[in-house]
Amino acid sequence: TAHELGHKKDSLERWLSKITLAQTWYGHFYIEHNRGHHVRVATPEDPASARFGETLWEFLPRSIWGSLRSSWRLEERRLRRLQKDPWRLSNDVLNAWLMSAVLWSVLIAVFGPAVIPFMIIQAVFGFTLLETVNYLEHYGLLRQQTDNGRYERCTSEHSWNSDHLVTNLFLYHLQRHSDHHA
Repeated sequence: TAHELGHKKDSLERWLSKITLAQTWYGHFYIEHNRGHHVRVATPEDPASARFGETLWEFLPRSIWGSLRSSWRLEERRLRRLQKDPWRLSNDVLNAWLMSAVLWSVLIAVFGPAVIPFMIIQAVFGFTLLETVNYLEHYGLLRQQTDNGRYERCTSEHSWNSDHLVTNLFLYHLQRHSDHHA
């Protein structure tokens, strides 16, 4: 749901995407996915595109840490262009972390510290599921680099599709993932 809401034009829907990601401390996904992954999909520079022969267990740490680094760099670059220091609340990465901290603090205040293990488990499960879907959607696909050093345009050949009812239901219509990128 966070993925789909993050692509909407309406600011309320994008904000709801950020709230959904706050549960998992994975708010940087909103930044990296929209401004990083969609630009670099199926290239060696994209931490969210699984390489041919790469296992899920090799992919997960590379994607998790690579996406976090990428989102910070994207935000830092955006704020530097505006001649602003990245260590401010208008930094969407810091904003996402703050949102997570507030949400978790409220939940702990309401339900007590006994809820912490459950929150950690759901967070790890949530972002691992998100990254597992990333692993499947672009596994082993690679855009070719052109003579000018840029990558060829992203086409339907750079995403896997799965036209099955179960995929459609569980992945909110991401079974036609190539349409999402091309």
